[in-house]
Amino acid sequence: MVQEPDDGDFKGRFIDDYQREHGFTIPNRRVIIDQTRVRLIAVASTGSGSKLKQGGQHTPTEPVAISQTYFEDVGFTDVDIYNLPLSPGMIISRPSIVIDSTAGVTIVIEPSCTATVTEDLDLEIHVENRANASADKESEDFVDPVKLSLLGHRFMGIAEQMGRTLQRTAISTNIKERLDFSCALFDQTGGLVANAPHVPVHLGSMQDAVRYQIRKLKDSWLEGEVIMTNHPIAGGSHLPDVTIITPVYESGKPTFFVASRGHEADIGGLTPGSMPPFSVNLDEEG
Repeated sequence: MVQEPDDGDFKGRFIDDYQREHGFTIPNRRVIIDQTRVRLIAVASTGSGSKLKQGGQHTPTEPVAISQTYFEDVGFTDVDIYNLPLSPGMIISRPSIVIDSTAGVTIVIEPSCTATVTEDLDLEIHVENRANASADKESEDFVDPVKLSLLGHRFMGIAEQMGRTLQRTAISTNIKERLDFSCALFDQTGGLVANAPHVPVHLGSMQDAVRYQIRKLKDSWLEGEVIMTNHPIAGGSHLPDVTIITPVYESGKPTFFVASRGHEADIGGLTPGSMPPFSVNLDEEG
């Protein structure tokens, strides 16, 4: 999408953006306007009809039911069930479940949490500081599930962004249109950390390709070097699938690796495409 430039030259801005994202332009190519978007910006005022009046009396909303619910820290306990809307200024200081049947939303107020209905009828939840956490959670073996999820999605996002960049900057039809490529992250031992949802046959063997190069090069791998490999004995698939392995350095040592594998249109085989159906030797593919 090209936003309106200051000089009004939409075509010039489009060509500049295309060059920046794809790395090349196609001169004298007609530019087609696929769609036009109009964005309106306005300032919304907050209505005062739902505001909590100072000194006003508001009857707390009564729970519609009480149910037994399991929480990891306390086990089974009674929880109050509420339906929205709740009374402004109401404070919920015990485990509860708030249900919005209109929007299909369920809000769980866990033990050691307190919820307050604001003057705008929002539900503000305060989580107490759990200073008395159990010893097992303080140990080194404890894995914070929230941090694990955040890091997992972050690493996955890096691999997906690698794929999008590769597709945008590629000229080959195999990469740009057929999407015959894969990207992934590996730790300092070559173990797979995260991969984008690309081609399974690539991803299944790329770990072996990275580990093979780590074993072969050992400490001779210099900062700034990039390895290109496609041999099946070194973790490759067929010869047209070329793998690029790049180490990422910190304090002079590789801390992790990124790798991309893509299908080359031709690698020098007996037939165009380098996949002759009658080949019996590896060198006949390329």
